[in-house]
Amino acid sequence: MVGHQCHSGAGVKGPSLAGRQVGSGAKRRRQRAGGGGRVAAAPEPEVPMKPGTHRAGQPGPPDGSRGQPDPFRPPQKNGAVPGERGKQDKSVKRGNWGNQIEFVLTSVGYAVGLGNVWRFPYLCYRNGGGAFMFPYFIMLVFCGIPLFFMELSFGQFASQGCLGVWRVSPMFKGVGYGMMVVSTYIGIYYNVVICIAFYYFFVSMTRVLPWTYCSNPWNTPDCAGVLDGNLSGHAALNLTHLLNTTQKRTSPSEEYWRRYVLDLSDDIGNLGEVRLPLLGCLGVSWVVVFLCLIKGVKSSGKVVYFTATFPYVVLTILFVRGITLEGALTGIMYYLTPQWDKILNAKVWGDAASQIFYSLGCAWGGLITMASYNKFHNNCYRDSIIISITNCATSVYAGFVIFSILGFMANHLGVDVSKVADHGPGLAFVAYPEALTLLPISPLWSILFFFMLILLGLGTQFCLLETLVTAIVDEVGNEWIIRRKTFVTLGVAVAGFLLGVPLTTQAGIYWLLLMDNYAASFSLVIISCIMCVTIMYIYGHRNYFKDIEMMLGFPPPLFFQICWRFISPAIIFFILVFTVIQYRPISYNDYVYPTWAISIGFLMALSSVICIPIYAIYKVCRSEGDTLLERLKNATKASKDWGPALAEHRSGRYAPAFSPSTESNLEAQPLQPEKARSEAAAASPVQGSNGSAHSQDSRL
Repeated sequence: MVGHQCHSGAGVKGPSLAGRQVGSGAKRRRQRAGGGGRVAAAPEPEVPMKPGTHRAGQPGPPDGSRGQPDPFRPPQKNGAVPGERGKQDKSVKRGNWGNQIEFVLTSVGYAVGLGNVWRFPYLCYRNGGGAFMFPYFIMLVFCGIPLFFMELSFGQFASQGCLGVWRVSPMFKGVGYGMMVVSTYIGIYYNVVICIAFYYFFVSMTRVLPWTYCSNPWNTPDCAGVLDGNLSGHAALNLTHLLNTTQKRTSPSEEYWRRYVLDLSDDIGNLGEVRLPLLGCLGVSWVVVFLCLIKGVKSSGKVVYFTATFPYVVLTILFVRGITLEGALTGIMYYLTPQWDKILNAKVWGDAASQIFYSLGCAWGGLITMASYNKFHNNCYRDSIIISITNCATSVYAGFVIFSILGFMANHLGVDVSKVADHGPGLAFVAYPEALTLLPISPLWSILFFFMLILLGLGTQFCLLETLVTAIVDEVGNEWIIRRKTFVTLGVAVAGFLLGVPLTTQAGIYWLLLMDNYAASFSLVIISCIMCVTIMYIYGHRNYFKDIEMMLGFPPPLFFQICWRFISPAIIFFILVFTVIQYRPISYNDYVYPTWAISIGFLMALSSVICIPIYAIYKVCRSEGDTLLERLKNATKASKDWGPALAEHRSGRYAPAFSPSTESNLEAQPLQPEKARSEAAAASPVQGSNGSAHSQDSRL
């Protein structure tokens, strides 16, 4: 009935129209009801309105948004939330996470990497055991979580990668290029570490691990293994005597690593030949990474259900096996016993801050990239706390796994735990594999351990590659490259494989450690510090807090506001100063790097930082203005397209500007569409273009 009244002009007041409407309406109602009777007063009809407009005389939403539909409506696709219309936006072609669990698992896989297993436990026992936990968690609260939250919110708000987000202050887009350079370096050598883990994983599929005995062609007379047949029943005592009287003793696992797997050359400049087994494993690792990212976050989001969770299964299996071994408690106590006198040592606090900073992956660009695929209203504040705490808890848990096995090995050899403790590749490919040979069914534990290393590495490598691909695709930004994103991923993967080939030569480990120590060290600290200062002081902390409130529905807590503005930049500066003061020329075992190699390392570090001033100078020169000050203001001012990427979210100061006449037409005309259309039709011969435009607006 209401529908008929609408089409008969019931919304237009007037005696003649009202009488005609009541008569015809009453007749139709009697015919439908099958009899006569009193006619009820016709209700005011609901006139169809354009989505996003409000009826005159009714208050609109207080926040300037486009209305609040039923809050009990289930979430819509493409990033809509309850109380928001379903969207058709660029996220459809750019892509979103399938659900929030995929983002959390991907970020956990990105943050939890090889360093959690082979660096943190070593730092912990070297810096006071359990006492190291105190500065570690202090730095987590005041530096780690705030920086993590800042990068997640930065990428999520703009829905852009590490280059596109710098529309916030175009002069500092060089920071984004610096992040890309750092991610390129790390992605090259990180996959080489994964390929070595692949190699150990494959060779562990045997009845006897190849590094168990000293009877192999690559072993030297100095080799002494705990399971060698030529040792007497007092093998442990003999080895203890050997360890205490001479420094020549080498384990079979160390000789297998240096003389067979690497076939190590005597100098970083002597590349030697390519180690074909490692080259093949490098190809395998890049193929795996490419296949997992072949459809971007749509495919990698499914893979992380396994790659981010299964390492915890393996860690738990190894932990249960480790604590049941004799001497495991000694190793764990060595790991946890607090030495409170070291708390006052500045180096302990510096190590804690550095480990938090590097472990969470700040300033790599990966956090910004992963968050850019989030839905706009996702609670990234909650996610940042969950992911950061999970990362640190994993580091502590991995320490139990490592030191329970090392304690067992030290007990077996009759030496102190410090004699067998190591870090970095030495722990993963020498000390721990040797300890595994002492266990029954050692190949099984070796397979599990190296499979865990592979998964930990792949979780980080996924994000490194996606960071580069997303930055390239977002920067070009046209339909052609978006449709061919898979080919961009393939091109980056092939380039990464070719650049990693020199690291599989006989001098490859020298170059790998050089890149690890210089390419991603103090340059990351500088990049993170500049990002903090740019967002808080150049873009403005008030603007950024309002952006977060628009996105999350609440401003960042006061604690985070204080950390972002004062505490976190101060800690970052402290890390930079600490890194410079504690700098020592790199060495590998007894090999000292030559000066020219260290110079190359510094050039790699500077190559990412130098992007910032170069692009800033370029942007200032290209900006409008008669004076240098005007050019600087224009170069640092947020560009017009800064803000939420989706039109549905661009409200408040990001709302598109309409002229008053257009806005009044858009809101008033739907109230009387029939009258407007008839008036426009009658006036069209006189009004000409204005009338036709008015009629066209009414049809809209």
